[in-house]
Amino acid sequence: MDAGLLVQYVVIAIAVLISAVVVARKQFPSGVRRLRIACALPLVREGRPQWMRNLGKRIAPAARASGPNCGGCDSCGPSD
Repeated sequence: MDAGLLVQYVVIAIAVLISAVVVARKQFPSGVRRLRIACALPLVREGRPQWMRNLGKRIAPAARASGPNCGGCDSCGPSD
């Protein structure tokens, strides 16, 4: 296989991967959040090396601030 063709395939694969990530984040935000939590949780446990814990903290989604009337829709309106 020619090196130019290999580079072309790699660029296309990266573009498809980025596109899939963008679509997943737009269409399935709660699923992506659960996946990030599932990936980060084993990394931040006690006894892991510091670099692994830092990676887990970067992967983990931001904490949600929810009130008593929060339905989890991420469009914080006035609370009663």
